[in-house]
Amino acid sequence: MASPPEGVEPAVIHAWSAPRSLSTSLMYSFSERDDMDVLDEPLYANFLRVTGVDRPYRQELLSKMDPDGNKVVKEVIFGPGEKAYRYCKHIAKQRLPNLTGDLMKKGKHFILIRNPMNILPSFDKVVPPSFLELGVAELVAIYSELCELGSPPPVIDADDLRRDPEAVLSGLCEDLDGKLAQGNFDGIWAPWWYESVHTSTGFSKSRRYPMTFPFAFYDLLEQSLPFYNMLKRQVRRTTGSLLPPPPDPPLPVPENKKILVWVGDELLPRDSARVSVFDSVVQGGDAVWEGLRIYDGKVFKLEEHLDRLFDSTKAMAFSNVPSRDWIKDAIFKTLNANGMFNNAHIRLTLTRGKKVTSGMSPAFNLYGCVLIEWKPPVYDNSHGIKLVTATTRRNSPNSVDSKIHHNNLINNILAKIEGNLAQAEDAIMLDQDGFVSETNATNIFMVKKGIVLTPHADYCLPGITRATVMDLVVKENLVLHERRISLSEFHAADEVWTTGTMGEITPVVMIDGREIGDGKIGPVTRQIQSAYKVLTAGLGVPIPRNAEA
Repeated sequence: MASPPEGVEPAVIHAWSAPRSLSTSLMYSFSERDDMDVLDEPLYANFLRVTGVDRPYRQELLSKMDPDGNKVVKEVIFGPGEKAYRYCKHIAKQRLPNLTGDLMKKGKHFILIRNPMNILPSFDKVVPPSFLELGVAELVAIYSELCELGSPPPVIDADDLRRDPEAVLSGLCEDLDGKLAQGNFDGIWAPWWYESVHTSTGFSKSRRYPMTFPFAFYDLLEQSLPFYNMLKRQVRRTTGSLLPPPPDPPLPVPENKKILVWVGDELLPRDSARVSVFDSVVQGGDAVWEGLRIYDGKVFKLEEHLDRLFDSTKAMAFSNVPSRDWIKDAIFKTLNANGMFNNAHIRLTLTRGKKVTSGMSPAFNLYGCVLIEWKPPVYDNSHGIKLVTATTRRNSPNSVDSKIHHNNLINNILAKIEGNLAQAEDAIMLDQDGFVSETNATNIFMVKKGIVLTPHADYCLPGITRATVMDLVVKENLVLHERRISLSEFHAADEVWTTGTMGEITPVVMIDGREIGDGKIGPVTRQIQSAYKVLTAGLGVPIPRNAEA
């Protein structure tokens, strides 16, 4: 690239980072370009003057560098030069409110991040570390401001840079060059850049094992990591990245991408809604849950679901269980915050709590948490679904009683895998004697010669929707039998449907390749579906809402 005419401003590249982030090594790499002028922390004197912070070299630095930040921005950073490009290494904390807005509006910016876990062990070689000295919050502010200005900056991670400098730097140059090209500047940087990297001293490889962390800085690590993780999600992935994440899959409900979830005692964004690795649900599936539906501003069968939740906690010997009113309040707050007032599904999970140390003993648990998310119906209730029979048997009360609505669902998941492999929506599970129990996710009913039958709830969850439908069958003047039912009876049934809070009443049109009835939704199924729809429209606990202003 040719040098610009004398007196023409070079294209300025701003590199923003926290201290100890390989920023100096990166600056030296850019300095090897013959068309690149380099400035090392040109705003440092302004930072010392305005903040008054002490450094061993404070007086010497103030005597040699111009402490007038805005003068530096105008005359040094954006002043005329002899080379096509000017690279400015900036430490994020040095961007102070007294500086002109041109600093962010002019030039091309990128952000260099590094995990605080790797910064802190060597940080105090010069100054004691602090949240302000790290400047990770300021890095997030810089990123946000540039996004608001319409120029989201590339973000690179120092660990990726060490692992594969050629891939990371070529990607960075591609991002910057694409933006520079919009300003009618020359060239593609990548081919030129490879040779420069190879002829330089290079970046040292990352340690295979981390340094022992100075645990005096543990609180500072906790404060800093959320800011680093926010920027980490913006990193440009390369072939050299360690365990590059797969692309985000499409969500069945787009609203779930930006959802507020209740965890513990607060609402959190989706990606921040997490439980500890020490939580009992992570360590052993030790939790109970309920699924609830929202219809027209009301929670359907709320009290019944809470009754079963508390029954399950008693059976599991939970302690420190939140009160019914507290759980209701958490549900209502979450629904209001998300605007979930219709066609929503609540996944309510109550864990035994977070453990003070790993182990099976409930004595290690301290408190529980509540999780809620929005989902639509997942079954095709208009045309019906197909089922296959799984070889995985339903739990016996001799092992894990299915009347406890617990989170240890491996038994059901194994059956669901069989259904997936057979390209069926769900799988029928038999009890230990070979009689039909339920599907991997729902209760099941059948109709033969006008009589409605459903299995005993000996090996299956006595679902709330199941009980509701049993009441509706009687109210609709139909005959109901609850008894053991063999698989062949289901194969020969006139009609079959499944029930669950999530799917409501779902017709089954085929089991194990056998067409049920004439393969269409039967009249009794439609009758119960209609009765259930009327019921959901009229019943439910209203969701309290703030009075309109």
